[in-house]
Amino acid sequence: MRIKQHPILDFEPKRPILFRYNNQEVIGYEGDTIAAALHAAGIKVLSFSMVEKRPRGFYCAIGNCGSCHMTVNGVPNVKTCLTMLEEGMEVVSMETKVK
Repeated sequence: MRIKQHPILDFEPKRPILFRYNNQEVIGYEGDTIAAALHAAGIKVLSFSMVEKRPRGFYCAIGNCGSCHMTVNGVPNVKTCLTMLEEGMEVVSMETKVK
């Protein structure tokens, strides 16, 4: 879900950015973080709790909670709520082994 209209703020169209999440193509927009782009694309579960394996979503958006850690371009434990989206990024959830 994206906000497209607002009574006060102006939302200029942004350049679309194509990236891969768990081997699927996803489109985000310039200025998005990885987590925000995934959330806007309808991907709500970003990780799972270690013990109970409960789903974790986009929570704090300031890098404190650890709910959004993923492997980005081969680097594990990247905070996707703080990492800006770039063209061609490879993002893999920590529980997924993509072949």
